[in-house]
Amino acid sequence: MGIAPAAVIAPLGLMFFFSGLVVNFIQVTCFALVRPLSKNTYRKINRVVAELLWLELVWLVDWWAEVKIQIFTDPETFRVMGKEHALLISNHKSDIDWLVGWVLAQRSGCLGSTLAVMKKSSKRLPVIGWSMWFSEYLFLERSWARDESTLKFGLERLKDYPLPFWLALFVEGTRFTQAKLLAAQEYATSTGLPVPRNVLIPRTKGFVSAVSHMRSFVPAIYDVTVAIPKSSPPPTMLRLFKGQPSVVHVNIKRYPMKDLPESDDEVGQWCRDRFIAKDALLDEHKANDTFGDQYLQDTGRPIKSLVVVISWACILILGIVKFFQWSSLLSSWVGIAASATTLAVVMLLMHILILFSQSERSTPAKVAPAKQKNVRGTPETKPEKQH
Repeated sequence: MGIAPAAVIAPLGLMFFFSGLVVNFIQVTCFALVRPLSKNTYRKINRVVAELLWLELVWLVDWWAEVKIQIFTDPETFRVMGKEHALLISNHKSDIDWLVGWVLAQRSGCLGSTLAVMKKSSKRLPVIGWSMWFSEYLFLERSWARDESTLKFGLERLKDYPLPFWLALFVEGTRFTQAKLLAAQEYATSTGLPVPRNVLIPRTKGFVSAVSHMRSFVPAIYDVTVAIPKSSPPPTMLRLFKGQPSVVHVNIKRYPMKDLPESDDEVGQWCRDRFIAKDALLDEHKANDTFGDQYLQDTGRPIKSLVVVISWACILILGIVKFFQWSSLLSSWVGIAASATTLAVVMLLMHILILFSQSERSTPAKVAPAKQKNVRGTPETKPEKQH
C-alpha cells in the first residue's frame, strides 16, 4: 500500500472505525434492552442504525470513487424492488459484489434490512462483522452437517421480519477466478455437464434449503447477473479508496417463488438452469458490452450517503478536537505514542478489510472430478471467503 492510498485510507478508516463503534454500541444496547421486549421494534431501530454505517461504504462507491452502477431490468421488477421480501442469487464476479448489492439496496430503500449468507469468520471482523451479526446476517461454516440446522434456524426467524428485506446468496460458493473456471470446466467435461464459460457451477444445497423454508413468506427470487464492461477496469476495494472509477452492469430478473418446482431435486436443477442462462447472458454482454438498452433504469445518485458521511466527519472532527483540548494528549511522548498506535490499529483494520474483499490469487491444483466432488456434483476447490 503506497503513501497516497494510505493518506486516504487513514482518515476514512478513522471515521469508519469510530462511527462503527458508536453504531455497535447502539446496537448492543438495543439488543440487550429493546429486543427482549419487542423484537420488531429492535429490528426497526437496528435497520436505521445499521444503515448509518453501511452508507459510508455506499458513499465510497457513489461519491468518492464515482463507480457507475447501471441496472438493466424490466419496469415492473424495478417498481417492486425494495417493496417486497426477496431472495437474491448472483454470480460472484468482482471483489466488491457485496458493495454493489448494498448500492442497489440503497437505491431501492432497503439497505438497512439487506442480509446475506456469509462465512462464519466474517462476524469476527471488528465493526462491520459485529454490525452484520446484530443485523441477523446468516453465518455458515461450510460444513453441511453443521450448517443445515444453522441455515434453517436463520431462515425461519425471518418469517416475522417487519420490513421488506433482501437475502443475498452466492450459490457458486466462491469468487470467480480463471483458475476456478478451469477446474469447473474440467469437471463439467468429465461428467457431461454443460461447460461454463463465464460462471462457476452452482452449489445448490443452500439454495434448495432457502427456497424450502422461505416459500411461505418470500414472494420472489431476484436472479442477479453482474458484468464489467471491457472498457472499464474491474472495481476493487483498493481502487475505491484511491478514488478510481469503474463501471458495473447489473441485470436483474424477477421470478415469483410460487412458480418454482416443488421437489428439492427440481429446485436444484432450476438453479443450475439459471446459471446456464446466466452464462449465455454473459456471452451476449461480452459481445455487445451491454445487457441491452431497452431496460436500462435510471437510479441516479442519491445524496443521502453524502449527507451521512459529512455528518459523521463533522462529529468525528469535533470530538477529536474536544478530546485533545481536554486531555492534552499530544503534549507528551506517551500521548503521541498512544495516538500513533491508535492510527496504526485503524490502518491495520482497513488493510484487513481490503484483503477480506480481494479475490483469491492462488492457482488451485488440478481437480480430479471422479474423486473430488461434493454430494451435489460440483468441483471442490480451496475454500475462500464468502459474501
